[in-house]
Amino acid sequence: MSQNDSRTTPFDTLLVANRGEIACRVMRTARAMGLRTVAVYSDADANARHVREADEAVRLGPAAARESYLKVEAVVEAAKLTGAGAIHPGYGFLSENGAFVQALDAAGITFVGPPASAIAAMGDKSAAKARMANAGVPLVPGYHGDDQDDALLKSEADKIGYPVLLKASAGGGGKGMRVVEAPEQFQAALDGCRRESQAAFGDTRMLIEKYLTQPRHVEVQVFCDSHGNGVYLFERDCSVQRRHQKVLEEAPAPGMTAELRREMGEAAVRAAKEIGYVGAGTVEFLLDFSQGQDGSFYFMEMNTRLQVEHPVTEMITGQDLVEWQLRVAMGEALPLQQDELTITGHSFEARLYAEDPEQDFLPATGKLERFAMDLKGAGLDPRQVRLDSGVETGDVVSMHYDPMLAKLIVHGDDRDQALSTLNRALAALDVQGVVTNRAFLQRLATHPAFRNVELDTRFIEKNEATLFAPKQYSIEEYAGAALIGLNQLARECESDSPWDRHDGFRLNAPHTIRISLCDPAHVQDEESVVVVEGTRASGADPWDLTIGGETLTARLQHLEGDAVAVTLNGHRRRLQARRDGNVVVMVDPRGETRLFWRRIDAIDHGHHEAESTLTAPMHGTVVALLVEAGQKVEKGMPLMVMEAMKMEHTMTAPADGHVESFHFNAGDTVGQGDVLLEFAPVE
Repeated sequence: MSQNDSRTTPFDTLLVANRGEIACRVMRTARAMGLRTVAVYSDADANARHVREADEAVRLGPAAARESYLKVEAVVEAAKLTGAGAIHPGYGFLSENGAFVQALDAAGITFVGPPASAIAAMGDKSAAKARMANAGVPLVPGYHGDDQDDALLKSEADKIGYPVLLKASAGGGGKGMRVVEAPEQFQAALDGCRRESQAAFGDTRMLIEKYLTQPRHVEVQVFCDSHGNGVYLFERDCSVQRRHQKVLEEAPAPGMTAELRREMGEAAVRAAKEIGYVGAGTVEFLLDFSQGQDGSFYFMEMNTRLQVEHPVTEMITGQDLVEWQLRVAMGEALPLQQDELTITGHSFEARLYAEDPEQDFLPATGKLERFAMDLKGAGLDPRQVRLDSGVETGDVVSMHYDPMLAKLIVHGDDRDQALSTLNRALAALDVQGVVTNRAFLQRLATHPAFRNVELDTRFIEKNEATLFAPKQYSIEEYAGAALIGLNQLARECESDSPWDRHDGFRLNAPHTIRISLCDPAHVQDEESVVVVEGTRASGADPWDLTIGGETLTARLQHLEGDAVAVTLNGHRRRLQARRDGNVVVMVDPRGETRLFWRRIDAIDHGHHEAESTLTAPMHGTVVALLVEAGQKVEKGMPLMVMEAMKMEHTMTAPADGHVESFHFNAGDTVGQGDVLLEFAPVE
């Protein structure tokens, strides 16, 4: 039975019909409420974190979502098998599937979400707009009618005035959507939208809206129970988006007045009550502050589920929205009334994805060699930082599902403080083994326009030139990376014998090491190489670094966790630092610096260095073997080629000797630190 049925009774077992971070997050609250938890999984997720954390878990099917997480009958059978009295759908998958809700009603299982009728009412955008107009909710000027004749649609667009937005009536996720700038572009755009809509939704109906050139995306969290109560838990600003997908969210929305907040909140509650809504929902609005506008807002759509960004609302209200969902599903009244809800401070959420922003956000896969957050080293209060994740160190990121790994949520007394905490927390987040958008998130959060609340839904597009500008390294960054690498070398000495040392030791002379530093994506670009000469007297602590003719006295101090203090000519700076193969990673609240570190000494350091230089600097693929096993080679002779980080890297002989054996063949995938071949130097 659905949760708005007056016969709904409490349950003691909850099945979470989802995966990843939202499954883990829902189960966390369920366990705190004393409920037994059941996970479901596909073959690709058999060892996933949400499976490990549940009391029970049931296999649904193969990796493909349509054969597992989207298979209604399999989820219902899993609930029956485990005695689950209720199912929480999370977001995505079956969360807004009316047929799924009806199947649960028929099976006598409580759906932690709205009734099927409410989902249907908001699923058809044209019909939903008509319902919203009846409820007195402001709408963007447009056409939402049933007559889909091409000539009529064109005349309606002409009446509205260009630019207009064509949207698939049954659409979502940016599919079947185009901006039309001028009348002569209309027919081609209409044809394209219809093709996309037919392919994605099996429906060609379109609606037309006035296109707002600089709108902000502001949504209101609403909650209704089965007793007729409804409240709004204030708003979230989700304007920073990429291809209609949110990247950074915050609550409350900057620049809101108490009157505008009340107007939007009350309109959102009216929208929910118009369709008989029960549970957690989000009413999305376009807010127009452009061209002298004083904050006109227009209904966009309603998401009939819990939102990805719900934690920022939890942070500013002190409420657990999943607990509210479960209590309402048990038939209880809302925990609080409108006048009992208040806003405290400010919160941000950043979505961490396994994707490469430098390669058009191509999704990334692989094994997470490390997934951690060093709060202590970053000097952060754990009460102000929350990491909702579905992965841990050692987990494998699959290609089968959404690439979101985690959500980083922070809180502060005001927006400036919360933003500062977000930057420090992003710096403290250490993810190795899989490419992520962490550095891109930090560039967003430190961008002057974002700090100054110059927000609209085209923020990333408008600031693309600065967000993706080539990295320009300072002498301080080169020095810091050199120092971290040099200190690592000093710790790798394996004996007191001078013949075993590879930290630049010289008899009766200062230690001397020559290295190059460059952008990891341009290792073969000689113009990017900076030679760093480091010397220090035996037993002395500071290094003398010479970079481009300038000499710096440098010192490194290890602090808590990954935190270090780098002192250059008396200027001390705290940052997070780590080695990712041959790449030195340095992060502070201003951003991330990654530099490829390589020794270019002319001295033969013997067998130990030979081993260290013939390991994979990062995850990649062997492209070619250039010599045969057993072949004698001279120092500097190319031995093999591997591709990593979209670049080819040639591994050369570190000394005169011979290759005893190769551990990999052309085409093999190698992991960071893997020994590529056995090399025997001339004794």
